[in-house]
Amino acid sequence: MKQIFLNGTLALAVVLGGATAYAQMGAQAGGDMHGQRQPMSTDQRLQMLTQQLNLTSDQQSQIKPILENESQQVQSLRSDTSLSQQDRFSKMKAIRENTNSQIQPILTSDQQAQWQQMMEQRGRRGMAPAPQSPPQ
Repeated sequence: MKQIFLNGTLALAVVLGGATAYAQMGAQAGGDMHGQRQPMSTDQRLQMLTQQLNLTSDQQSQIKPILENESQQVQSLRSDTSLSQQDRFSKMKAIRENTNSQIQPILTSDQQAQWQQMMEQRGRRGMAPAPQSPPQ
């Protein structure tokens, strides 16, 4: 009887410990209980771009203020509750296009090709602009 009680207690401890570890892992991965991720910081984005595009330190120093400016604009846009979802989406698209147009000339031709591929992949993950209605 003592052995059954010990095994049951041990099993319960393992299950509870696993659930706690899973919950903490989700929060540390930048998500919350609903699977939403927190936006990356400017430094995290710069680090990711540096790794993916093999940016030089000079390129990093030129791109960082562009990313900081974009981050400030996006944060301001998100806090503006007066905008409709469509207006917010349009403004977000304009901010991103502006950022992309500023970053593109800083990159080498090889990096530009990689950047373009990254933007296309981003669009396939659901961040593409809304489909435009065909001209009539």
